[in-house]
Amino acid sequence: MNIAFFLLPKQEVTCVTSDSTLRQTLERMEYHRFTAVPILNKEGKYIGTVTEGDLLWYMKNSEGKISFENASKFLLKDVPLRLDIKPVSIEANMEDLINLAKVQNFVPVVDDMERFIGIVRRSQIIEYCEGIVAKESMKVK
Repeated sequence: MNIAFFLLPKQEVTCVTSDSTLRQTLERMEYHRFTAVPILNKEGKYIGTVTEGDLLWYMKNSEGKISFENASKFLLKDVPLRLDIKPVSIEANMEDLINLAKVQNFVPVVDDMERFIGIVRRSQIIEYCEGIVAKESMKVK
């Protein structure tokens, strides 16, 4: 079993770039109903994950300078990220993927040049394990 089996490819993942505005990021997250999305640079490399909390704390700490109305004037690259959502290489072993999935809702996946190629959702790993457990319990009966 390798990581590619679980991969949701980049073209199916909602991402933002570091040059996106706060408003673009908020609207994209709202539209897709996500609480966190990967951030890519211009070269397509994964640079982090922004959460709703990151955006809210940034706006709160701006002392009233940032509102939804003027959020298009502020760039995502200036928002501090609270969580360090680590990626895994497509060449990594399943143990590495599972260790990250224990503490992250999704695991970004990168190629050997650090380019973002997709994500693995924790729920996919749990569903796979559930299937294994179900098969094992059928053998026991």
